[in-house]
Amino acid sequence: MNERLFHYLKTKPEPYESGEKLFWDDEHISQGMLEAHLDQEFEGATRNFVFVFRSVKWIASLLTQTNPKLIDLGCGPGIYAQQFHLNGFKVTGIDFSRRSIHYAKDEAQRQGFSIEYRYMNYLTLDYEEEFDVATLIYCDYGVLPPSDRRELLKRVRKALKPGGLFIFDAFTPVNYENFKEERKTAYRDEGFWTASPHVLIQSNVRYETDTFLEQYLVLTEHELKRYNIWNQAFTQESLAQELVDAGFRGLEVYANVAGDPFTSQSDTICFVAHK
Repeated sequence: MNERLFHYLKTKPEPYESGEKLFWDDEHISQGMLEAHLDQEFEGATRNFVFVFRSVKWIASLLTQTNPKLIDLGCGPGIYAQQFHLNGFKVTGIDFSRRSIHYAKDEAQRQGFSIEYRYMNYLTLDYEEEFDVATLIYCDYGVLPPSDRRELLKRVRKALKPGGLFIFDAFTPVNYENFKEERKTAYRDEGFWTASPHVLIQSNVRYETDTFLEQYLVLTEHELKRYNIWNQAFTQESLAQELVDAGFRGLEVYANVAGDPFTSQSDTICFVAHK
């Protein structure tokens, strides 16, 4: 274990090098993630509900169809999906967290909402010309390595009807202007990553390609785990190029998924891409 720990501490990971896989489905971590989604005082997982309501209203205004079919990728516990349903969409929600999907299904049943939820990886999306709109909200796109982004765009485009819309957001370099490369160490009796007493070593790393890493090393009495949280910052030009390369057209750019105007000071960017 000591050799692994020293290796992690002295070696800078290659961009998008993986850590623990499927950690969002971990029994302990997934509970913390669900709580984060539902916490209105914390925007680390889902934006505040006022923004969610405004976002859904704006997205609804872009569609002219009656009861348009929408697929919400990375739907989490269904916060957006529920609001889309209430605004006249026929909704399918997809997420790779069993706990979030179970919560979303239970809530839909409790409230009598006819929303379809599927536990699956959106990189294995298997629809063809099924939806009027696809959403991927809160900058999940930049978490993916370039090869996965290409695969996602291919599958989303295939899932959309002719003329369908892909609406998603990402961080811009402005968001990382105050990003500080540093390493912090703390002892905790319990925490987000584990319920056991542990030493948490957090490292923030910036790469020249506007790629950013938040790495968490979790050392308990019996094991060491490494969690690599990646993100890519995009300019308008770089993100548009990925969409064009995937065959999307008619690109519209905004500051966020509520349709605010994009400026050079926007810390996020939203594209509405047409199939």
